[in-house]
Amino acid sequence: MLSTAIHLAATPPQLLPARELMAFTLASHILLVPFGVALPFITLLMHHRALRRNDPVALKLARRWSAVMAVQFAIGVVTGTVLSFELGLLWPGMMGRWGDVFGLGFGIEAWAFFLEAVLIAIYLYGWRRLKPWTHFWLGVPLPLAALMGAFGIIAANSWMNTPQGFNLDAQGKPVDVDVQQAIFTPMFGPEYWHFVVAMLLTAGYVVAGVYAVGWLRGRRDRYHRLGFTVPFTVAAILTPVQFMLGDSAARAVFHKQPIKFAAMEIVWKTDTHVPEYLFGRLNSDGTISGGLKIPQLDSILAGFKPSTQVTGLTSVAASDRPTAVQATIAHWAFDIMATVGSVLILLALWYGWCWLRHRDLPRSRWFFRCAAIAGAACLVTVECGWITTEVGRQPWIVYNQMRVSEAVTATKAGSLWAMLGIVIVVYVVVLGAFLAVILKLRTRWRIADEGSAAERAVLPPEAETPYGPRSEPEPAAVGTAPRDGSDRTPGGAS
Repeated sequence: MLSTAIHLAATPPQLLPARELMAFTLASHILLVPFGVALPFITLLMHHRALRRNDPVALKLARRWSAVMAVQFAIGVVTGTVLSFELGLLWPGMMGRWGDVFGLGFGIEAWAFFLEAVLIAIYLYGWRRLKPWTHFWLGVPLPLAALMGAFGIIAANSWMNTPQGFNLDAQGKPVDVDVQQAIFTPMFGPEYWHFVVAMLLTAGYVVAGVYAVGWLRGRRDRYHRLGFTVPFTVAAILTPVQFMLGDSAARAVFHKQPIKFAAMEIVWKTDTHVPEYLFGRLNSDGTISGGLKIPQLDSILAGFKPSTQVTGLTSVAASDRPTAVQATIAHWAFDIMATVGSVLILLALWYGWCWLRHRDLPRSRWFFRCAAIAGAACLVTVECGWITTEVGRQPWIVYNQMRVSEAVTATKAGSLWAMLGIVIVVYVVVLGAFLAVILKLRTRWRIADEGSAAERAVLPPEAETPYGPRSEPEPAAVGTAPRDGSDRTPGGAS
């Protein structure tokens, strides 16, 4: 208790607003990441189907998804840039001391970000200017650039969780940096593949959910059927894969970050035959309130046998581990992830069973209701994944090397609270602009598909084919009467 009191007394007042500011901006930005990473792949998948089968409906979907992709990327520029500045402004202690060790990951992400911007511009331009297959192949690097950006970010985050690739001199400063070891840390592989598949799965369910809502509202045309089937199939295939990857990542945490694992599973004392608690709340005295207790299951999940020893939170000093509240937050986030993943497996099996038996979509409205909810549920799990990773690591910003309180800026707390208020206002405006643009696009597309001739006439002209130039009226020859028979001469003279 004395060490905890000393630690709390040493906590700088600017730590809380700095954490809140970073948490808000990261929680906002991470909701856009699945679309930045995975929407290019899903769009190109639909684009390839359109060209291979000469399918105009698929081509229309690919073209419209590319427009959403561009709008999302523009919003991601704003939120991602803010995060980049915050790393240096809020946590100068970490960047100043450790930037030379793990900063290459951020450099890779920045390079991939600009490459992706160029490739998106080329892809959008190509709809009206390039030959079909040339246009498609120029778009293929887009998902690769997105994966490269994810590579850089996960390399940096995995290093913060399992730092290596350096030695410390007499002053405690890192020297003899091995870049390869700093990038490919023990947690990099489990984190990276779990993250990439999560992004593909989330984007697939979100996009499919849009068309599931349309299906529930009676739009049963091929446009909505295809718009649902392709992304949902991608997500359904990846759901069981993600469940196994998540299990592998959790086991990697058990071996490489035992205190974080103890927080995720609210294990108080090191022991064998440790029970699993579904939800529940850890109290400061080590007791657990609420939740569903399953005997021995935590040891079985960690090491495949009940005799597996699981490290408890009390194996380290109170100042070196998450608090009871932080452990409960990490535990709930982890359990929500696992619960949603389990339910999504059932939804994927439902879809697969109907497709294998009838080569058709399920006919139950409940299936489409669940599919519509699945996208939002996946976004919740993306947030929970970040919470588990970051909160479970507390109080360390670099695991077992630097505390969050040591890395925080010296800026006054009042200034940081004011900055948080400004950022919230800006993000609300940006989110409003994003939704306004998306709704405007939806309205225009719906009018183009279903509107009356008068409504379609007010829209800008569309190309006769997705790859042809816009039709332009041919100039009438001199002395030739207008095609509609009207008098176009000045003053109406004949």
